[in-house]
Amino acid sequence: MSIAAIGSIPLIMTLGNSMLIPVLPSMQSSLNLSAMQVSLTITVFSVGAAIFIPIFGYLSDRYSRKIIIIPALILYGLGGLIAGFAATAFANPYTLILIGRILQGIGAAGTAPIAMALAGDLFKGGEQSRVLGVVEASNGFGKVLSPILGSLFGIIAWYTPFFAFPVFCIISVLLTWFFIKEKKHRQAPPPFAKYVLNIKHEFAKDGGWLMATYIAGATCLFTLFGILFYLSDLLEQQYGINGVKKGLILAIPLLVMCATSYITGSKIAKNLELMKKLIIIGFMAMTFSYAILIFVESLVPFLFILVISSFGTGLILPCVNTLITGSVQTEIRGFVTSLYSSVRFLGVAIGPPVFTRLIEWSRTGMFISLALLTLLVGLIALTMIHVKGKDGTPNKNTPVRYRYV
Repeated sequence: MSIAAIGSIPLIMTLGNSMLIPVLPSMQSSLNLSAMQVSLTITVFSVGAAIFIPIFGYLSDRYSRKIIIIPALILYGLGGLIAGFAATAFANPYTLILIGRILQGIGAAGTAPIAMALAGDLFKGGEQSRVLGVVEASNGFGKVLSPILGSLFGIIAWYTPFFAFPVFCIISVLLTWFFIKEKKHRQAPPPFAKYVLNIKHEFAKDGGWLMATYIAGATCLFTLFGILFYLSDLLEQQYGINGVKKGLILAIPLLVMCATSYITGSKIAKNLELMKKLIIIGFMAMTFSYAILIFVESLVPFLFILVISSFGTGLILPCVNTLITGSVQTEIRGFVTSLYSSVRFLGVAIGPPVFTRLIEWSRTGMFISLALLTLLVGLIALTMIHVKGKDGTPNKNTPVRYRYV
C-alpha cells in the first residue's frame, strides 16, 4: 500500500496538464481565445511548478516528505476549484483560470518530485529501481488515463475537468496520510550553510552527468507534451475526431510509454551500464520516429511511427530517475530530485507554445527540428555519462553515492 500511495502522487500531478489537452480546443472556442492564450493554461501550471519545486525540495529535506506532500495536494485541488468556479460564474473567466492553474502548479511542485525522493528514502538497491519504475509508470499511466478522462468530462462541459482535480487529490491525500510511514527518528538536518555546501560539492563532482540527465528528462517531456498538443489539434481540426474517441487515440502513445517505463524500471536494478545503453537507444528511437514522421501524414501510420518515440521515452525516464535518485545522500536528495523535476516541468511548459509556433512555421520543419534535438541530446548523454563494467562498477564520472563531511 505504501508503493500504491507513492504511485498515486505522480499520477495526480500528471492529470494537471494531460487531462486538459482534449478540452483545450473547446475552451479556445468557448472563450474566444487564441491558440497561444489557450496554450498558456499548460504553461503557467508548469512554470509555477518549476519555480516552487526547488523550494519544496529543500523544505522536504529539512523537515519531512509528508509534511510537504499533503498540503501541496490540498493546494492543487483548491486551484482546480478556483478555475472551475471561474468558468461557471464569470463571463470572462480567463484570468481567474490562469490564477487557479498557477496555484495548481505550485501544489504540483510538492507532489511527484518529493515522491521520487521519498521512494529513495524508503527503498534501497534493486527495490528502489523497481519502485522508481512504478513512479514513472504511474506518471505514464496518468498520461494514458487523463486524455480519456478529459474527453469523458468534456462531454459534460469543457470546464468539468477542473472540478475533478479535488476528488483525485482527496484520494491521494488519504493514501499518503495512512500508508506512508517515514522514519520516526530522522537524522537532524544540517545547518543551511552546510546544506548549500553539500549541494555545491555534489554539482562540483557530478555536474556534468547531472546536467546531461536533466536535459534528457526535459527533452522527453518537451517533445511528449508538444506532440500531444499537436495531435489533439490535428484530430479535431483535420479529422473531426472529438470526445472519448479522441481521448483513446491520444492515449495510444502514452500507453506504450507507460508499459515501457514499468518494464524498464523492473529490469535495470542498479546496472549503470545498462541504464546508459537504454538512454542512448531511447534517443535513437525518438530521432528515428521524428525523422520518419516528416514523410507520414495519414493518421494510422502516423500513430504507428509515433509510438516508437514513446517507446524511446519509456526507456529513458526510469533510467534517468534511478541515476539521479540513487546518486545523492538523503540529506540533499529532495533538492536534487526536485531540481530535476523543475527542469522537466520547464520542458512541459515550453512544449505547447513552441509547438504552436513550429506548426505555424512548417510541419516538416517541426519534425526536422525534433529529430535534430533528440539526436543532439542523445550525443550529450553518450559523452557526458560514463560507466564501465557489467555490474556498473563506476569510474570517476559515474553517478554513485558520496559521503559528505
